[in-house]
Amino acid sequence: VQLVESGGGLVQAGGSLRLSCAASGSILRVNAMGWYRQAPGKQRELVALHTTGTMLTDDSTMYADSVKGRFTISRDNAKNMVYLQMNSLKPEDIAVYFCQAKITDNPWHCDDYWGRGTQVTVSS
Repeated sequence: VQLVESGGGLVQAGGSLRLSCAASGSILRVNAMGWYRQAPGKQRELVALHTTGTMLTDDSTMYADSVKGRFTISRDNAKNMVYLQMNSLKPEDIAVYFCQAKITDNPWHCDDYWGRGTQVTVSS
């Protein structure tokens, strides 16, 4: 399984960016896809997570408090893709953003997979 991110770049404060991540390979089920970020000198942190529903539950999303109301995570399940729409960007959003997915790739194995990351830079 591979995850490939795209969409990072440089934007002015208050601007917007949309990150995309595509999962490919041997995939039976995508259980969750999300975005993490790591700023220089800081630990990697969860930004947003989209969990696939089951027969008994709906899809669900969660966000870090620092991005609530500004970022929106969405999925295209048919394409195994996840997006992160980032609005009202701030200098404190500067980080490398990583796509992460929890994927069942065979009936006996589920694992976490990571992309290589994409840089987001916000100028003040």
